Amino acid sequence: MAYTKIHAIQATVDQAITYICNPAKTEEGILISSSGCSPETAAYDFKFTLSKTNLSDPNKAYHLIQSFLPNEVSYQEAHQIGVELADRLLEGNYSYIVTTHIDREHVHNHIIFCAANHVNYEKYHDCTKTYYHIRHLSDTLCKEHNLSIIIPNKSKNKKYNEWQANKNHSSWKEKLKTDIDEAIKITSTYEDCIVFLQAKGYEVKGDTFGEDSLKFIAFRPLDRKHFIRGKASSLGTDYTKERIKQRIDKKVQIKNKNPSPFPNRPKSILKEISPKTLIDTTGEKFTQNIGLKHWADLQNLKIAAASYSCTDSIAELENQIASKSVLAKTARKSLVETEQQLKDLKQILKYAEQYKTNHIYHIHYQKSKNKDAYFRQHETELILYDGAKTMLKRFGMDCKTLDTKKLQNDFHLLSLKKESLQKTYRSAEKTVMELNRKLDNLNQYLNHTIKQQATSDKKIEKDQHLL
Repeated sequence: MAYTKIHAIQATVDQAITYICNPAKTEEGILISSSGCSPETAAYDFKFTLSKTNLSDPNKAYHLIQSFLPNEVSYQEAHQIGVELADRLLEGNYSYIVTTHIDREHVHNHIIFCAANHVNYEKYHDCTKTYYHIRHLSDTLCKEHNLSIIIPNKSKNKKYNEWQANKNHSSWKEKLKTDIDEAIKITSTYEDCIVFLQAKGYEVKGDTFGEDSLKFIAFRPLDRKHFIRGKASSLGTDYTKERIKQRIDKKVQIKNKNPSPFPNRPKSILKEISPKTLIDTTGEKFTQNIGLKHWADLQNLKIAAASYSCTDSIAELENQIASKSVLAKTARKSLVETEQQLKDLKQILKYAEQYKTNHIYHIHYQKSKNKDAYFRQHETELILYDGAKTMLKRFGMDCKTLDTKKLQNDFHLLSLKKESLQKTYRSAEKTVMELNRKLDNLNQYLNHTIKQQATSDKKIEKDQHLL
């Protein structure tokens, strides 16, 4: 990844060249290259070429800086990229000098080229279009050298920005209603519906029924400060807690019109030992010890019974697993989205701090009569400023209205949301694991019982045959 910056030199070309060719910064002059001139006589070569042009443009040369991320590129490779950038940009028409400075944490190239070409003596046209051309060439070279590049991508770099827009927009009510509709469609109980909404990133209160319960259910996205009530005047008549429960119950009744494979029965009050797995009774110690085998069979029966007590049928248990799996998957998806928003916001906070800290140097640079001299004095601050500004724009941030306190508050809210989603996800995952264990116990026990019955039938048939 490389940041680029360019400015015109209207005076002191010789001083600028002397600065970029400093042996202490260029590994004793090893990291210096040139084309159409020599470093020692470049200022005179530029002056000669400029004398051939009839244009009154005061620019004598241009100073282009290409700065790399710390520890991403070697000195020699950085210098090679700088030379390739100069060659592709100037196409052999302008004299230039390329030097690579290694005295800072970030390796960076300096390219100074004559403002007039030595073919027809036309001046280089510095504008927004040519600057973006420089950036494109720099990114292309970084890609060719397997260095990281920042590709403008709305779906990737604006996740925080989109979250912020949704957070402030009134349409979040419509999103809430959509999420409630989805929860009703997927879940089979009112309680699971509430858990599903929590997995989607909502805090829910007033969802219980009874004399001491709140009159209205209320929802709050975990990144907002205020709740919205589920009542007719706010969300509509279909989104009160009574109506939500009715909609789920009605859906379940329609689904259960077909007779159940097992008759309705009261749930047995059994000690919960189903998290245990069945005892394997195929070992030699069980075949040789009838008492031990009998004890193990009783334990397996209790485990299977405890597993069965939580449901009316294996099919219902499988439905519960499917429902809880959806909850876990939804919570995980919300958690990943929130973690991405936090990641983006961390970067935005970092660049916002860099931007604000170094903005004063940019102002002084703009007002400076000798920009090149000022740049030499405050090179690091100006490079950090330009890099921060570029990144903030790519995240869709307006640099003029940056509010770091608001960004920090958003980060706090998102952190709280992440913690809540982590708890919901872990709880849903734990429930799925327990239900799967119960299902495995039942399947194993039933299969074991069938095998025992088959063995017993074969023995009876054998005895009858002998008779």
